[in-house]
Amino acid sequence: MLTRRAAFAAPLLGVPILATPTIARAETWPQRPISLLVGFAPGGGTDIIARALQPALQEDLGQAVAIENRPGASGTLAAAACARARPDGYTMLMTTVSASAVVPPHMNPQPFDIIRDQKPVVLCGTVPLVAVVPNTSPANTFQEFLAHAKANPGKLNYSSSGVASQQHLAAEILSAQAGLSMTHVPFRGTGQAVNEILAGRIDIAFDTLPTYLPHIRGGRLRALATTMPQRVEWLPDAPTVAESGFPGFNCNVWYMWIAPPGTPDAVTERMNQAVNRALADPGLRGRVAAAGFIPGGGSQADAAKLLRDDAARYAAAIRGANIRLD
Repeated sequence: MLTRRAAFAAPLLGVPILATPTIARAETWPQRPISLLVGFAPGGGTDIIARALQPALQEDLGQAVAIENRPGASGTLAAAACARARPDGYTMLMTTVSASAVVPPHMNPQPFDIIRDQKPVVLCGTVPLVAVVPNTSPANTFQEFLAHAKANPGKLNYSSSGVASQQHLAAEILSAQAGLSMTHVPFRGTGQAVNEILAGRIDIAFDTLPTYLPHIRGGRLRALATTMPQRVEWLPDAPTVAESGFPGFNCNVWYMWIAPPGTPDAVTERMNQAVNRALADPGLRGRVAAAGFIPGGGSQADAAKLLRDDAARYAAAIRGANIRLD
């Protein structure tokens, strides 16, 4: 059972989605800096990929792309702000699967409609989650951790970047399937969670690979499993959760560029092309991949389909695991 604190939804209550007339002139856009909202604190995967793309996009568009971190409510504060922003192409969002496809439909009241109030522009990247433990943990393998957790019900904890974030859901879905009882310790971003697990105050985290990969390679954390259907190239010796006794387990994080509803198609197509060109550059693509991201790309239609499909898939998983987000 997930219990989301009242503060999770409170900042969003009673905020209308504004239907602002389109004023952008697509053929001359952009003429001034673009604000890119990021719903998490610096140091997490959303912030990392936004800043990786930033220089290339500024060069392509001829304008500054100013990253504005607005952490809170598992990324939905920033997503709601984008949903009600003026559709002139100058406020956009780097979002995640949890903030834009999973969490909002389960909030009461809903801060925005995930289909009507978002305009997907392009998939920027995908990362697996990795189950990591401190190097002082008694568990050296995923199976050993499961046995340790079962032997100590209610005594172990796990971190996430926020209530109902993808990290939180991965741990809860696994706990439901494996019969585990662990305490959730949410933070306002992955960066804070990293410090706690490095200090040994967190027993396990299911979190984004790019943030933890340097610490895994440095021997300060131990990677036990990954959460995509296939093993990932960065950690070939780490089994998947699916092959560790939980067939079909698949929980990753994608990062998507979103525009406010009503933004002209020509503006969002211009941004789509700029992101695709950036991700096609071998140097940038290599840096993104080396950091643990699977580079994205594709059309606006591809991005919209991914959002719709994952919204349906995770809604079914939440129901199947009897998870409540209220």
